[in-house]
Amino acid sequence: MSLSIYSDDHFMKLALEEANLAFEEGEIPVGAVITAGNQVIAKAHNQVQRLNDVTAHAEMLAITAAQNHLGAKYLNECTLYVTLEPCIMCGGALFWAQLKKLVIGANDDRRGFSSLNTHILHPKTTMQSGILKDDCEKLIHDFFNKMRGNNF
Repeated sequence: MSLSIYSDDHFMKLALEEANLAFEEGEIPVGAVITAGNQVIAKAHNQVQRLNDVTAHAEMLAITAAQNHLGAKYLNECTLYVTLEPCIMCGGALFWAQLKKLVIGANDDRRGFSSLNTHILHPKTTMQSGILKDDCEKLIHDFFNKMRGNNF
């Protein structure tokens, strides 16, 4: 069985590739890909340590890259694929960008925007979660086990 090049699984695999880059750089392994018309227009991974910038989350960097690519501030025809549920800061940025669709790999019960029991996304934004959930969760768990010196 082959994946359609335009499937959610395909684009989440690209986000996982970004997350793996973050892992290799010692960053929390979160990757993000933004598509428009089934074409990748932006991709990024966490770079908080590298840039010494607490706002350099994968989602924030991808939003900026997508807006630059489009020459527009709104992403109302775009889909964001992200390996870990966005935090409240990134959720707020997605609201202001008026994102069309958000696709999440793994939920973040501690720091994800949904843990606040509030609807932060733009009313027109649709959301789907659990795409390649096991792969996304494993990468996060492996990272924190490595940071703690645990064998995995």
